[in-house]
Amino acid sequence: MTTTATAPPRASVTTRHFTLAVLALAMGGFAIGTTEFVVMGLLPQIAEGVSVSIPTAGHVISAYAVGVVIGAPVLAFLGASLPRRGLLVALMVAYAAGNAVSALATTYGMLALARMATGFPHGAYFGVASLVAASLAPEGRKGRAVALVMLGLSVANVIGVPAATWLGQQSGWRAAFWAVTGLALLTALLVLAFVPSLPGDPEATGRRELRAFRVPQVWLTLLAGAIGFGGMFAVYSYIAPTVTEVGGLPDSAVPWFLLAFGVGMVVGTWLAGELADWSVFGSLLGSAFGLVVVLLLFAAVAPYGWWLLPVGFVVTVLGSVLVVNLQLRLMDVAGDAQTIGAASNHASLNIANAAGAALGGLVIAAGYGYRATGVVGAALAAAGLVVLVAAALLARPSTGAPTERASSL
Repeated sequence: MTTTATAPPRASVTTRHFTLAVLALAMGGFAIGTTEFVVMGLLPQIAEGVSVSIPTAGHVISAYAVGVVIGAPVLAFLGASLPRRGLLVALMVAYAAGNAVSALATTYGMLALARMATGFPHGAYFGVASLVAASLAPEGRKGRAVALVMLGLSVANVIGVPAATWLGQQSGWRAAFWAVTGLALLTALLVLAFVPSLPGDPEATGRRELRAFRVPQVWLTLLAGAIGFGGMFAVYSYIAPTVTEVGGLPDSAVPWFLLAFGVGMVVGTWLAGELADWSVFGSLLGSAFGLVVVLLLFAAVAPYGWWLLPVGFVVTVLGSVLVVNLQLRLMDVAGDAQTIGAASNHASLNIANAAGAALGGLVIAAGYGYRATGVVGAALAAAGLVVLVAAALLARPSTGAPTERASSL
């Protein structure tokens, strides 16, 4: 079963204005990516600042993920009929407020609640921004436009997270949250300046948005992301001890591996846009299969030190291709409920983040070692691939193939 979606409202823009609009939207992704991952680099300082242990402080990462999972469908439900530029501005102002409260937090409980609240706008922002970018793009370049929005998140891992981590180490962890507050407010201003006014859909209602969850292809796509993308996080979450304890490299090598992962995300996000305008579903199947192979290779190569570096790079390239094309697939199969469909992708990806890290931790605790995370990751990627194949088989009887709507994607 495949649902034909109504194309998003279009605005006539010049090439220059389109570029500026997409860059403004990507700045929001940069702000979100910076604050989402900077906590991992500042856990010791945060733990000391709110007087808890480092493992306890780590729960604020989970609190953020919970906020994303809850906030993505709820805010999409509530905001489906609102003008899209105004909704994007409101989401970024809310994001700034969440980071400001995080910076002001004096207790662990206050910080955990602030991080959860900060996660609420995450998925809705990416969902609405992707729809806006697609509506502004010329025909045949919509996949590239959505990928450019997502590129902000990838670039954050290369530039924003290291810079914010350094700032937090030099000036206190609160400074990192204040910096992201500024980035979020800057995004709101850029969106107002460069994104054209796009009316909301007056016929959109919360009930209509919820119809997306009646479509089997929506559930299958979300399930593929929640399971398959967890494969990357099964290894990424434990890359530091894998490099040092299994690969035998010094601690100084770890930043180079993190850099390779970050660059892989940038390359993969760009590549996803190119592949999407060829075939969204074909890109999903190819990247999922590639992840299975490369994650098994990760387990095999782990003891060989620097040989693991290019393998980790390829893991994140393929993972990023998967993320962008899952976003596009949801925008397609959700029918008229594109807002909640696009936003829900990030809820499923945060489930993947948590599940991949948790399952990787389980095999390590069971005594199988850090290499086993590659096997766990491959198993998750394989399960995600099975779900995608099931989606293809389900779509084939009525359509002949998984539908890709060139007019809007």
